[in-house]
Amino acid sequence: MCNPCFSVTEAGIIVWGLKKMNPNFPAQAQNTPPPIDKWKVLISVMFGIFMIIIDSTVVNVAFQTLRREFGGTLADSQWVLSIYVLALGITTPISGFLGDRFGTKTMYLLGLSMFLIGSFACGLAPSLPFLIAARAFQGIGGGLAQPLGPAMLYRAFPMNEIGKALGIFGISLSVGPALGPILGGLLVDANLWRYIFFINIPIGIVGIAMGMRYLPNVKTPKVPKFDPLGLGLSIIGFGSMLYAATTAEANGWTSGPTLAYFGIGLVALTAFAIVELFVVKEPMLNLRMFAIRNYTNATFVGYIATVALFGAEFLMPIYLQAFRGRTALEAGTILLAVAAGSIITNPIAGRLYDKIGPRLIVATGFALLMFNTYQLAQIGPLTPINTIMGLLFIRGLGVGLALQTTFTTALGSVPRAEVTRGSSLQNSTRFVVQAVAVAALATVISSNISPEVRNQRTQTREVASNGSSERFGICETPGVANEDNVPAAAANLPAPAKAQARAAVQKACDENIVGFEAAYRITFFASIAALLAALFLPGWPGKWDGRAGLQGATRPVVGGGH
Repeated sequence: MCNPCFSVTEAGIIVWGLKKMNPNFPAQAQNTPPPIDKWKVLISVMFGIFMIIIDSTVVNVAFQTLRREFGGTLADSQWVLSIYVLALGITTPISGFLGDRFGTKTMYLLGLSMFLIGSFACGLAPSLPFLIAARAFQGIGGGLAQPLGPAMLYRAFPMNEIGKALGIFGISLSVGPALGPILGGLLVDANLWRYIFFINIPIGIVGIAMGMRYLPNVKTPKVPKFDPLGLGLSIIGFGSMLYAATTAEANGWTSGPTLAYFGIGLVALTAFAIVELFVVKEPMLNLRMFAIRNYTNATFVGYIATVALFGAEFLMPIYLQAFRGRTALEAGTILLAVAAGSIITNPIAGRLYDKIGPRLIVATGFALLMFNTYQLAQIGPLTPINTIMGLLFIRGLGVGLALQTTFTTALGSVPRAEVTRGSSLQNSTRFVVQAVAVAALATVISSNISPEVRNQRTQTREVASNGSSERFGICETPGVANEDNVPAAAANLPAPAKAQARAAVQKACDENIVGFEAAYRITFFASIAALLAALFLPGWPGKWDGRAGLQGATRPVVGGGH
């Protein structure tokens, strides 16, 4: 049975016939836009967002190569990563406002185009400052496009298919981060580091071409006014918080710069909230969405999920590369197990969401993650890689059930006219939580390391970043006997000195594993908290009426002060 029961061409013939029979055929009927092809909208959005997501991990793999290529210091080169995060986090809060003001499709395609131009500039970069500037341009484009993509799916799909659509869309969110290290590792190993940026170009061109053809350009009936005060405070607030989080592990959480930037961010965001709620009539971010119970519940679960999920995903590459001596390519291949698991459960979660609601799906996902995280907290310095891949596959099953479902629930709780603002608000706040969580877990690992081991780690990083091709893992180096596992510089030392170096390496391994286990225990408790919070989401065994039931009678109050 077809749906609709006649094609767009046939519908056009019918309209033409009606006009011939009746010259007074209503003008509004003649101007009716063609129906939206929801599946083409989905594929278009997946292409664009996949490009942005994959770039976030593929560049990390090439960081040391980029530093060596441009001869930058560690502090200067770190801006290649940090500026992208800052630009992404600063732009995300305003994407919903810009989408409502100029059209969702227009701003989404502008964001993709900026990301594409930034990628091309990165690939051609003649110097480190030029590369950093191009990465900032990339981040601005990504921050504009990333929240608007899912928002367009809510407008393209009927209420009873939102879960299925975002379940399929979630596959790109899982595959992108896992595929990035593999592509990055292959290109870096082949001495083609510039192509880590150029690979975005064909993907981006296809995404933009499909978007221009298939995406509907939806504008709000009333064009929102510009909110310069809110814009300025959001840039200062989100930018300061993200900068403090990204530098906290290196500078120390109690250092002057870290406390200063956190303080500036907190004051600016507090002022931003006051302005948006009580001063401006048309706020840039509609904070009154938090008055919608289901939106707030799902967003809160998402915050906890961020600590449990993204924090833990940050830990495993460190374990595989720094502790077990795997290359970036090998680590990326191992981490594909997460993507494999989530590919299975993402579409299943989407279909079940439309039928039974989020409660049981998210609770099941976090039950899996809780069990899985406890097991990961027990792994040792020589746990078989096959065992780790099995644990990562189980993790992927849980991620596929929990992550996208909370996002779907939150956006499903707001009226369609407010979806772009809801997506922007949720993405921007969750982004800050993610940055702080990752920084905190890095600090947990470092806090278990003695000063002498920390100095040794710094020296090893310096050697690696200055051209050494020798792989080395402090707990295991593949192909090297345990008693001979020392850095390359110590391999030819006299026996007593080599034994001393080996003892220092073993101490570093023991201390790092303790810190690693402590960090995973934190994510274990976060998983428990997320599981308990998920029980307050709507759905089976309670009543489930889909999107209409999520929204209920509550609507966000648009506007601020008077």
